Amino acid sequence: MHVILCDSAAEVAVAAADLVTRRVRRGPAVLGLATGGTPQPIYRELIRRHREKRLSFARATAFTLDEYVGLIPTDPRSYRATILRDFAAHVDLPLERLHTPQGGAPDPAAEAQRYEELIAAAGGVDLQILGIGTNGHIGFNEPGSSLSSRTTVRALTRQTRTDNSRFFGREPVPRLCITQGLGTISRAQEVVLLAVGRGKARALRDMVEGPVSARCPASVLQFHPRTTVLLEPEAASELEYLDDYREAARLLHERD
Repeated sequence: MHVILCDSAAEVAVAAADLVTRRVRRGPAVLGLATGGTPQPIYRELIRRHREKRLSFARATAFTLDEYVGLIPTDPRSYRATILRDFAAHVDLPLERLHTPQGGAPDPAAEAQRYEELIAAAGGVDLQILGIGTNGHIGFNEPGSSLSSRTTVRALTRQTRTDNSRFFGREPVPRLCITQGLGTISRAQEVVLLAVGRGKARALRDMVEGPVSARCPASVLQFHPRTTVLLEPEAASELEYLDDYREAARLLHERD
């Protein structure tokens, strides 16, 4: 796990966009796209590069992490609508290669299996963008999730529903979702996890420095050979070995 401390949230976004840009310019890429507040600045930066620097996504394929059960793709609160609004509608990614779980499917378990098979048929994800929940979840894999799980139907914890209630106004947050499993996420060739804000500090500490445990689902990434964690000072505030991460990042940069 490569931990990089950035000076600000804006710098986190630029550093993440650099990694995505590098992978997309190498050739056809399968991207894993997260939704929510944390990745929005990355998408704005990638849109800017598309418009101003001719960064093309025409040969890319993309898979989102998750979707609320019960929300159809045209529902503005769905993650399909969100990723279109935040990113895909503003670049040249072919929309037939933008895949999201179908939250309105009559059989959510069958839809989860279909989505898992679709990712496998694409050859797996080359680069997965992740945020982290205040309880350590990635995707919607809440504490207690199997570390080897595949795409499945999950119940959302009260904490997660509270965290996401700002997107639903007075409407209740759905209680179920379809999410890529921790095992599915772990099969990505490269993972970029972003953390911004003091509210993520404890989850970051548990993920990076705590034991690998279902209590902090994101800790499974300690086993991943190519995970980069990008964070700013507030999110890094509870890390015990922060000076060591700074030194390691400096030495690796000098080598490059």
